[in-house]
Amino acid sequence: MTDRDLLEKRLALIVRCVGELRQARLELLRSDVREERFVEHTLQIAIQAALDAASHVVSDGALGEPSTNRELFAILATHGWIEPPLASRLEEMAGFRNVLVHGYQSVSLDVVEDVLRNRLGDLLDFVERVERRL
Repeated sequence: MTDRDLLEKRLALIVRCVGELRQARLELLRSDVREERFVEHTLQIAIQAALDAASHVVSDGALGEPSTNRELFAILATHGWIEPPLASRLEEMAGFRNVLVHGYQSVSLDVVEDVLRNRLGDLLDFVERVERRL
């Protein structure tokens, strides 16, 4: 049984982070280390909240055993929680989160800016799809 309260808290965190990211000052991203850190950390939190929500749904619904965090979104797509194209975009975000957290490579501010301009809606689409299923 899905813990609705826990799931709603994760989804609300995503919405709050996206709202804060939409207020980020992109013109300062490359010149203000505080703005850069705020954006990167807030992206990390938002993506992690999506992963946590996906993990909760997959686990509580006994939908499968993902071998990676990225696979959580594919499992949700297989079971009709989200559409496959959205799952694919969220898998990419999960990979980006790994770069942010683990520093596998230096973070490209071009990629950060692209996520801010073009990918935040994917997180909100995820929230919407999961809320519909609750």
